[in-house]
Amino acid sequence: MSYRILVVAPSWIGDTIMAQPLFQRLGQQHANLQIDVLAPPWVAPLLARMPEVTRVIDSPFRHGGLDWPTRRRIGEQLRGEFYDQSIVLPNSWKSALVPFYARIRKRTGYRGEARYFLLNDIHRLDTFKHPQLVQRYAALAGPLDGGPLQARLQSTRAQQIAALSAHGLSSDAQPVIFCPGAEYGPAKRWPAEYYAELAQRYGTPDAPVLLLGSPKDAPVGDEIVAQSRGTARNLAGQTSLEQAIDLLAAAQLVVSNDSGLMHVAAALGRPQVALYGSSSPDYTPPMNERAKIVSLGVECSPCFERVCPLGHFKCMRDMKPEAVAAAADQVT
Repeated sequence: MSYRILVVAPSWIGDTIMAQPLFQRLGQQHANLQIDVLAPPWVAPLLARMPEVTRVIDSPFRHGGLDWPTRRRIGEQLRGEFYDQSIVLPNSWKSALVPFYARIRKRTGYRGEARYFLLNDIHRLDTFKHPQLVQRYAALAGPLDGGPLQARLQSTRAQQIAALSAHGLSSDAQPVIFCPGAEYGPAKRWPAEYYAELAQRYGTPDAPVLLLGSPKDAPVGDEIVAQSRGTARNLAGQTSLEQAIDLLAAAQLVVSNDSGLMHVAAALGRPQVALYGSSSPDYTPPMNERAKIVSLGVECSPCFERVCPLGHFKCMRDMKPEAVAAAADQVT
């Protein structure tokens, strides 16, 4: 008899990756485990690369959208799946509606926005004991033993060659990749001119540094290319997430802001430099032994704001390309 769990996933790429150690711990506890994940389509490709996940169920809800009737309809449709447990990772009360309407007998999650009647296995968050988000997710499967928590996405060599070929790159290419975007806001982005200067160190016109990101990151990618003297190529918005995963898996070095793609590179075990300004490596560090973190620790950081509230942006402006290059030399 299998044990069936429905997980309500977060809406962010990085947060979804940080849920994988929870899936791993659940697999260690149940011999015949099926994990189905209710997730938005933009994170589904990540879950497809996690061997612990049995099935991804499409979550059609927009960021911040309630859409109560649809949540009820999906929950009622899932009643026939007879899940033994649900685990709700977002803290919002609306995220707990689908498991409630699905009548899942054990509904697990942290005490969040007034959702006492929606969950019946409520955990109290100890932020001192579990300062990292990955720890908080993993602890929903029981007390942590102090061992390392590690995400690992799958990428085959055939998938990497296909992604390289799709963008006109040699099958044996090992590109240097920069991820200059940050979906959360500009306060997390290292300046474009610094990325351009770094590109001149690692790229050439014949083998340019690749810039990856979403369509929203294309303009900053264009800025970097314009200042890079032909040593950078902008692929932001030109790849699927699947292709981005496989390109990152083939990379010899990844330099990234604290972003979803930074966590993807970490879960692929690539040599990487992770740049932190307004956010904190104490909360969402890359789960990667081959990562080097650069963070200046200025007095106003981390502020976790989308835009620098003081206007000076010292946490990133004072992080010079020479320091990032020195960090990269330590991991390559």
